[in-house]
Amino acid sequence: MAAYMIVQIDVQDAQKFDSYRSMVPSTLEPFGGRYIVRGGDAETLEGNWAPARIVVIEFPDRDKAKEWLESDIYSEARALRHAAAHSEAIVVDGVG
Repeated sequence: MAAYMIVQIDVQDAQKFDSYRSMVPSTLEPFGGRYIVRGGDAETLEGNWAPARIVVIEFPDRDKAKEWLESDIYSEARALRHAAAHSEAIVVDGVG
């Protein structure tokens, strides 16, 4: 069953974050990950949620999403994201 990593990001250092963004796509491929949403304008329809940036990445399953997040191939990029932005992430299973 597909799983989706949803990340809310508040960029603090745009230059570092641009470097991060260029590093990530090649790290997703070995885990079957692909972007569904990568930034873009978000419009709040209900409530007060006003995220600065949203990213949604589809993986074949939850295990692949977690493997990617903890992988050696993503570790350098992950550290750079932590240095460049505040973020919150969840993983959720898709409809089976």
